[in-house]
Amino acid sequence: MTSDDEFEPRLGKMRSAGKGRAGRFLNRVLAVTNLARGGAAQGMSGRKSRFDGSRIGRGSGVGRVLSARDGYSALRQRRVIIKSRIVKLAGKGISAARAHLRYIQRDGVTREGAPGELYNADMDRADDRGFLDRAEDGGDRHQFRFIVSPEDGNQYDDLKPFVGRLMTQMEEDLDTRLDWVAVDHYNTGHPHSHIIVRGRDDLGKDLIIAREYITTGMRERAAEIVRMDFGPRSDFEIESTLRREVDQERFTSIDRNLIRDKDETGMVAAVDRDAFRQSLKAGRLQKLQRLGLADDLGQGRWHLTPDLEPTLRQMGERGDIIKTLHHEMKLQGRPRIMPDIVIHGQDSTVISSKPIVGQLVRRGLSDELNDRHYMIVDGVDGRVHYVDIGQGEKTEPVVNNAIVRITPNTPEIKRVDRTIAEVAAGNGGYYDVEAHLRHDPSARETFAETHIRRLEAIRRSTGGIEREADGRFRIGTDYLDQALTYEHKQAKLAPVRVEVLSALPPNRQVTVQAATWLDQELVSDTPSSIADAGFGKAVSTALNERRRWLVEEGLADVDAGGQTAFKTNMIETLKRRELLLAAGQLSDDLGLHFVETRAGQRVEGTLRSSLGLIGGKVAVIELTSAPNQKARDFTLVPWRPVLTDHIGKQVSGIVREGNINWTIGRQRGMGIE
Repeated sequence: MTSDDEFEPRLGKMRSAGKGRAGRFLNRVLAVTNLARGGAAQGMSGRKSRFDGSRIGRGSGVGRVLSARDGYSALRQRRVIIKSRIVKLAGKGISAARAHLRYIQRDGVTREGAPGELYNADMDRADDRGFLDRAEDGGDRHQFRFIVSPEDGNQYDDLKPFVGRLMTQMEEDLDTRLDWVAVDHYNTGHPHSHIIVRGRDDLGKDLIIAREYITTGMRERAAEIVRMDFGPRSDFEIESTLRREVDQERFTSIDRNLIRDKDETGMVAAVDRDAFRQSLKAGRLQKLQRLGLADDLGQGRWHLTPDLEPTLRQMGERGDIIKTLHHEMKLQGRPRIMPDIVIHGQDSTVISSKPIVGQLVRRGLSDELNDRHYMIVDGVDGRVHYVDIGQGEKTEPVVNNAIVRITPNTPEIKRVDRTIAEVAAGNGGYYDVEAHLRHDPSARETFAETHIRRLEAIRRSTGGIEREADGRFRIGTDYLDQALTYEHKQAKLAPVRVEVLSALPPNRQVTVQAATWLDQELVSDTPSSIADAGFGKAVSTALNERRRWLVEEGLADVDAGGQTAFKTNMIETLKRRELLLAAGQLSDDLGLHFVETRAGQRVEGTLRSSLGLIGGKVAVIELTSAPNQKARDFTLVPWRPVLTDHIGKQVSGIVREGNINWTIGRQRGMGIE
């Protein structure tokens, strides 16, 4: 051993780990280690925090380590936006999942405007039916839905390799194989991918992903992949992005830093050791002052309003909506200015008690992850309305240019709920079918069963109702409050009702031999308030032309003062004209003889199909032949939605004024009210 290999240890007092360059590095190592083993929740001070469940599941340690990235690294990192949602598959969840898969594969989402193509780790074209069949057969409790949007997504010719690498990295982080499918969308300014992951791990158990990994870890992994592809963000890119944020009317990263730096009273200082960042901070605070969200206290001190973040987020959403409105109206050749635009949000109270009536310009998707849709309606009041209509499945498809009426779904206690409460009050606090029939001997069992379905829906939604083992429901004194809570939840899913008044635009209704929406407006005691601007002007023109046509047809008269008087039976006459025209065409096509029905007449026969007329949908009934009758007859009667699943079945009913009560099948007591 040479003298260079010899050393003599010197024992003494341990030096502070915080001194010197090595000490700073050691502190960083200790901090990351502490995070990985759970020290982040306790803090360096050793105080324990409240348990919040964020570490339960796979990937919790990885998520905490990735979230501890220092500010410099985060600034250089490429940005990726990830939206996530966990969807339950119980009940109608599988049906909703199928609808979601169909929607993300819709037309027009590729660069060429073609339908989206589903793919997975092994195939460029995956089988959506097989994916959901595996989920259904495996009894999956839930599935994960992600929307991944890299800020530099437009630089990728194809997002599939990026998504494949991300999912491979996730499998490594979560220590399990993942069964997933994805679709890439290029139909917006920011290319993005929809990824759906089954809620099962490779052992067939429920897949639980830690919240920290979903909220932070996945985004950081995606950002690392983009950084590997395009390198870290340059100083020029960072500065350009931050300069653009200074004057934006939305929540920005500068605002996030201001909120982080403010004290408990909302005070923040417009100072920074870095000159560029100090100018950004000062410029942004002046912009916030103009927006009424910050106050200058002098000497570089500012006060931020408590609602800074939610207000800026709402302003950002409003700005995006206005851009969408201008784009769509410009494509239609009918641009609008700001005073003519009205935005109705998720809160149905934004819509007044007076309905919105107008022409549908476009129906679109405002939130792809949560399946929330919107409608742009060119109103008869001369204004353009943007209306959040809630989840797409709650509103039937409507063709563009149709005339619609939109009214708010106001949460209220229904008659069925009051009946349930009354029955339970007389039955010791319990509701079941037998108790209902004792309470109301005239009620039918099928009618009482609708109350059971109502109770089951409220129980699943609110958890405030108990169902006993024998099928009875325990109804508490607060049941009506529970029912109202349920209605409020339903109103969030479907804040409005959309009624189609006419599939035809006004100019095509002028000379139609049918009862049109224009006719209903002409004879209505409370007609719509029609402005002499925008779509309202087109409606006014069509109404005047329709008046003249009705006079020519002998359905209206003009008095000496120039006022138009409509015949009392005008609407019914027009309806009958359309019905007879449609019946004549059907008679030739079906080889059947048409028989007209009248109020009070009984109808019996086979439900053949339905037919959409301008005056409303009708059912085509092939009448039951009499013993000595050779020719077959058919009739047309008003359609009801309950008939949808009964095509080809025997039906019977009594024709009422403008309606009919049906009985399905040959058995007695199977009526549909």
